[in-house]
Amino acid sequence: MLTFRHKTSQSPYGATMIEVLITIVILAFGLLGLVGLQAKVQLAEVESYQRAQAVVLLNDMVDRINANTGTADTYVSASVFGTGFTDASPCPTAVGPARDQCEWSVALKGAAELQGTTKLGAMSGARGCIERLQAPNTGVGVCTPGIYLVTVAWQGLNPTVGPSATCAQTLNVYGGDTYRRAISARVVIGLPGCT
Repeated sequence: MLTFRHKTSQSPYGATMIEVLITIVILAFGLLGLVGLQAKVQLAEVESYQRAQAVVLLNDMVDRINANTGTADTYVSASVFGTGFTDASPCPTAVGPARDQCEWSVALKGAAELQGTTKLGAMSGARGCIERLQAPNTGVGVCTPGIYLVTVAWQGLNPTVGPSATCAQTLNVYGGDTYRRAISARVVIGLPGCT
């Protein structure tokens, strides 16, 4: 009986080398994707930290107004507090709206955390606004409460839809409205003795 042997000209080692190279290329693309994902996660983490800081600063001013309901109207200001605002130095010592506004403005600038002389404790470009939406009316049969809007605005890292709050919008300091972030809270000062 005759047997034929077929001799191959290709070595099995060449095929293995090509498979290894293809695997390395696929792995390299996977690692590049992972690096891109890590960069996005870090940006999201910074955005989240800034939002948390904004909530703390927003609640600070809301609490200050709620603690001084009798003088709530004097908290209202056409000024935009925080970055770019010139504060009294030092802040007034007398308890009241002027002191609260000054301390809030300094906090918006990040004075709570320093590295050398650089203030790092707040968001990038933090600014705050306090406006009156409705004046209190103690008229007989009317009794409408005072309604105030406290807003904190800051510089975001990624473009998104611009916020509806107008605080610091006209300053054009954030590289366009799509980079401006803002959160707001309404403060309603009731009139319990009104009839």
